[in-house]
Formats: sequence, C-alpha cells, structure tokens
Amino acid sequence: MFDFDKIIDRRGTHCAKWDMMEPIFGVPAEDGIAMWVADMDFRPPVEVIDALRASVEHGVFGYYGDDRAYRAAIQGWMGRRHGWEVDPDWISTVHGLVAGVALCLKAFSEAGDGVILFTPVYHAFARMITANDRVVVESPLVERDGRYEMDLDALAASLTGRERMVIFCSPHNPGGRIWEPAETKALAEFCAAHDLLLVADEIHHDLILPGGRHTVTPLAAPEHRDRMVMLTAPSKTFNLAGGMTGNVIIENPALKERFYKVQAAAGASPNRFGMIMSTAAYAHGDAWCDEVRGYIAGNAEVFDEGIAKIPGARSMKLQATYLAWVDFGALGMAEEEVKARVRGQARVAANDGPTFGTGGEGYLRFNLATPRSRVLDAVGRLREAFADLQ
Repeated sequence: MFDFDKIIDRRGTHCAKWDMMEPIFGVPAEDGIAMWVADMDFRPPVEVIDALRASVEHGVFGYYGDDRAYRAAIQGWMGRRHGWEVDPDWISTVHGLVAGVALCLKAFSEAGDGVILFTPVYHAFARMITANDRVVVESPLVERDGRYEMDLDALAASLTGRERMVIFCSPHNPGGRIWEPAETKALAEFCAAHDLLLVADEIHHDLILPGGRHTVTPLAAPEHRDRMVMLTAPSKTFNLAGGMTGNVIIENPALKERFYKVQAAAGASPNRFGMIMSTAAYAHGDAWCDEVRGYIAGNAEVFDEGIAKIPGARSMKLQATYLAWVDFGALGMAEEEVKARVRGQARVAANDGPTFGTGGEGYLRFNLATPRSRVLDAVGRLREAFADLQ
C-alpha cells in the first residue's frame, strides 16, 4: 500500500542525517550512506502531508491553540494500539522528548542528584543529565543469550542514597529489546523500594516488529503508576522528528503540578506544524504504522544476514525500533580501525558505540529505516570493507 522502496534524496534539505555526515564522520555526501541519526528516509502518512498542506494554503502561521483534537488523537491511539486509557488532562506537550527529559530533571531532582541509566543507552540522556548538573549513574546491562537484561541486584548494591530518578528506555535503544512485563514490574518495584521516580521513555513503543508484544510501563506495574512519568511521541513512529513535538504523560496530580510549574517557567509553547502533523498521524496512521513495521523487519533480516557473513561481527536480534546494534569486538582489531573501514572504505555513517555509555565499546549503531536497496548496498559495502577476514 505504501512505497517505502522509493529513494528520496534528502541531501541539501537541511537534513542533519545526510547533510552533516561528511563534516562529522568524513563520509562523502555524494556517494555515502547515512545510517546514524534516528529518523526515517520515508514520507509519513499522506494524511499528515495533506494536513500540513492545508495549513500552508491557509497562509497564516500564528500561535497554536485549542489542542483538544490533538489530545483526543493521542488518547485514541494509546487506547487502540496499547490498551492504555489516557486522560487528556495527563498530557503535556513538549518541544521534543530530549527537552522533555531536561524538564523532568529540573522538576524532579536537584543539582548533584544521581540519575540512573541502564547502559549502553540513548546518548542524549547522559548529555541532558550532565548539562543540568546532575550525576549520571550507570547500571551496565548484562548480555545473556544475545539480549540485554537489567541487573537490579548489582544496582541496589551500588546506590549511595543520592539517586532520585531512573530514566528507562523502553523499548531499548540501541539494543532493540522489548522488556517483558515482569522485568518492567521488577524495575517499578525497585524504584518504589528505593524512593526513585521512574521516567519511561517509550518513544519507540509503536515500532514493535511483527511477532513482538510490548506492554506500556503503567500497565506492566499499575500499582506503581503514582511514581511514573511517561514520555511518548509520534516522531519516531511516523518520521516527524522535525516537528519537535512530544508528550509527557503524568497521572499523579502532584507530579504533574511540579512538571507544569517548571515547564511554565521555561516559557515553552507548542510548535504549530508539529501539532498539526501529530494530530493527523495519531488519528489516521494505523495502516502506515503496521506496514512500516513489516518493512523494517525485512530490512533487519537482510542486514543481519549480511553482517553474519563478516567473521566476528554480530548484530543483536532486533525486536523493536529500526536501529541495528552491531558488535565488531570479536574482529580482533582496534575500534579506530573498524570505524576507518566502515566510514572510509564502506562510506557508511553509523553511530559510535561508546557514545551510548558503558557497554558500547566495540559496537556501532546502524539506522535501517531506509529503502531496502540502500540497506543491501550498505551490507555489500561493509562485507567488501572486511573482505580480508572472509
């Protein structure tokens, strides 16, 4: 129904992913493949484009107001896609979820407080924690049977009493892991036992690959919903990152009031175009979302097959997201040599594993949300770059 095979040239469009890969990674724009920034190379549902076109044709771009349709669209999406009944009054709109994380840090912690991350994990978390004068507390994930698991016993033994918050990435980026309800419940119980706020970033929770099942954090541990903050967004689901629109969903009235106070002090207001696009996507994007998940799964299959032919390289089994996490550690070469081959010989721009924190050493992250022909091209280049090992 949707043409995800179409190559759309994003170069020269102020696109961070394609226009910045040469300055940052040295991968030439003319024939390089951008597989780093987490956005898609696909057009969103046509209803999103139509809604934006109608706004452009109207021609007046003032402040956005009356967000009832937007809140209702979120409520409908969460109900039918996740079985989660959200009260519209719980929803606060933020200028993207990285900004949402920063507001949570200001609302629910003080300078010098510890914030727990299960690493390796999305690098912007640590950046925001440090920028807001909080302390990153790493709890390294343990890999068992090819997937990551939390080690709550080790975390408990390391606590100092200065920790105030856990930022929980669910599904996990970069590992592509869907946490089982029992794991999420155990974490929520851990937070309750140690008086920690649980901030769940579920920006990828719509991108569950076929055969997988995700349970949103409040439904996995409903008895602990009063100490949870949920972060969601349509940006990854529908490729609307440029709209800079995310949702902070807080059920506890006291926590909600603390968050709103900090948000008001920041003087933030919604992005008009992001709100228009998000409303249309949540209201009309079901079929598009279903199909893109299947397409990403196909991309993951051909990518994994190609990586498996490089002796010593291994990609973690992808259950969710469109981000492949590849371990080059067993190749027996320095990380700089691996990166030189990937970027210099294969001309593929991918994220450095160490930027995701402890446990990222030896890894690179590849974005698979691109036409399949490009994935096949990238795999062929990677195999050629490591041909001397085969």
